[in-house]
Amino acid sequence: MSEQKLYLNLQLFAESGEKTEDATPKKKQDSRKKGQIAKSQDFNAALVLIALVSSLYGGRGYFGGKIQNFMKFVFAHEIKMPLTDDYIFNLFGVVLQFFLTLMAPIFIVAMVFGFLVNVVQVGFLFSPEIIKPKFSKLNPVEGFKKIFSKKSLVELVKSLLKVSVVSFVVFLMVKKDFKKLFFLSDMDVAGIGSYLAGLIYKICLGAGLIFVFIAILDFTFQKWEHKQNIKMTKHEVKQEMKQSEGDPQLKSKLREKQRQLAMGRMMESIPEATVVVTNPTHFAVALKYEDDMGAPKVVAKGTGHIALKIKERAKEYNIPIIENKPVAQTLYKNVEVDDFIPIELYQAVAEIIASIYKLGKR
Repeated sequence: MSEQKLYLNLQLFAESGEKTEDATPKKKQDSRKKGQIAKSQDFNAALVLIALVSSLYGGRGYFGGKIQNFMKFVFAHEIKMPLTDDYIFNLFGVVLQFFLTLMAPIFIVAMVFGFLVNVVQVGFLFSPEIIKPKFSKLNPVEGFKKIFSKKSLVELVKSLLKVSVVSFVVFLMVKKDFKKLFFLSDMDVAGIGSYLAGLIYKICLGAGLIFVFIAILDFTFQKWEHKQNIKMTKHEVKQEMKQSEGDPQLKSKLREKQRQLAMGRMMESIPEATVVVTNPTHFAVALKYEDDMGAPKVVAKGTGHIALKIKERAKEYNIPIIENKPVAQTLYKNVEVDDFIPIELYQAVAEIIASIYKLGKR
């Protein structure tokens, strides 16, 4: 028995299955509309953390004064009031107003910086696709896959790195001020509060700055990963080109249809022609001239089999056919259908038309 060998062109599989091509502008735009963008949540968190800590530390006088005034008010007035329903309701309103005025600046800073950081990363973007419910997210199999995905591994490494960074910064700060901690008992309440506020600020600021560095690395990774995720196969690129530029076969058929329509209109104009000029076999140009026209006009032209059809059509309607190689070639090459002849051909064409009228053919 003869052994048969089967050869497979592996390039065919690579071309259709592997995403080796960079995303086209249209693919990038479509991905952006779906909310598929390169974005680092760590970048948002790091800068918002720095902004909040700086705002709290810079406005410690405002926040401290608010808290102090509230405590004075409570101990001076509210603590002496009887516990009635009206008292509890009024106290709830006072506490709510206090927290709103205390937290409002913090919320405003967080919202403004969160918005600005988002704009810096992705620009102005609103994607309804993001808020649409996706039942595929409820699939336990897909959820299990995500747990052990490359992205989950990266997130785990980042989390461990951030915990290590915070621990290291706290250790350095506490070590630096370790001796001062033993003298806190010698300070008054205001001094202790001021010292601890400064220490916490330095710890958070140091951690925040390192988080920014981690976030920059993360953003670089997110951009690379996003670029890989939206890559396309060669088949997808070809399909997109067909959709955007039109199917070449369809365009070819359309051009052929347009040529046929133009040919039909041209042939219908031949019965109106005054004369057909030939060279004699390769070129044929049909001219129309009437007394009210400023100059003769080309109503049909062609070479090869089209020239033959023009002559056949002319014979059918008794249109004179005149052989004049230079004029026929010049008209075909320089004058389009439905255009008037140029001035330099007036004399030559006039002689042809005059000869027709002289012979009484028109």
